[in-house]
Amino acid sequence: MIIHPVARRILARLATSLVVVWGSITAAFLALHALPGRIEDILAGDLIYPGLREAIIAEWGLDRSLFAQYVDFVGRIAAGDFGLSYVLRQPVAQIVGSQIWPTVHLASAAGVLALILAGVAATLTAGRGRLARGLAAAVELTCASAPVFWIGILLLMLFSFTLRWFPVSGAQSWQALVLPAVALALPTAGLLAQVLREAMERALEQPFVVTVRARGLGEGLIRLRHVLRHAALPAVTLGGWLIGGLLGGAVITEKVFGRPGLGTVTLNAVLSHDVPVVLAVVLLAAFIHVAASTLLDIVYVVIDPRLRQQ
Repeated sequence: MIIHPVARRILARLATSLVVVWGSITAAFLALHALPGRIEDILAGDLIYPGLREAIIAEWGLDRSLFAQYVDFVGRIAAGDFGLSYVLRQPVAQIVGSQIWPTVHLASAAGVLALILAGVAATLTAGRGRLARGLAAAVELTCASAPVFWIGILLLMLFSFTLRWFPVSGAQSWQALVLPAVALALPTAGLLAQVLREAMERALEQPFVVTVRARGLGEGLIRLRHVLRHAALPAVTLGGWLIGGLLGGAVITEKVFGRPGLGTVTLNAVLSHDVPVVLAVVLLAAFIHVAASTLLDIVYVVIDPRLRQQ
């Protein structure tokens, strides 16, 4: 059976992703067993009451061989069973699942905003005068270099404490999402705009732009319809890293703005030595990163027609 080149590339990328996911689970298992001390003591954290260690040994199969423990661990994670939080006395999947959507909501809003800001900035300044590019580059470098929590504090001081346009904390309305999304989006937009503008300036020098201009198409349409799409390829390459940065920044942003989400769950788990929850958050972040990278690689194949012919 002949498989289309695009389908073959997608299947190969999906197979690679499964290997990476398996490697992440294996690394988590090895890290757990590499920690000093007994596994049941590590999983119990600071809790001390009769029968807890014995219950952990029975649940995790710690009285069996290391290979049997590994097989059981991989099977449980694959089934979405991250164990029990002995601190909160709830299933870890339930704890993380109840808080993941506020984080995804924030990261998604910030990602869309970052794409819009970067696209507008790059389209307006690519190939323009030195002054315009210099000012844009200075603003972008400042945004990309500024820590998320610092931007968040400045936004709170101006728009919440002084102007009182937006609430200080919470997640009860869309107004409460504006400042966190802006704080999280600006560093990503700053980096993405630099990459896009550089790629657009290279694309503007390509022969196809001269051909399109000869057909009488306006400069704005040339940039939006042809040049921006060509310049999107390097940005897609950075997509996996940018998504990871958004998720990591969302954890910090949630604490600055007092929003619910994985940030609060992770911090509380670290402070209370709730290892099962920390382990679940780490694995979940790895899974999301792999899924996003795989999706962007597939999008890359769709965007670049040269890859469809290989």
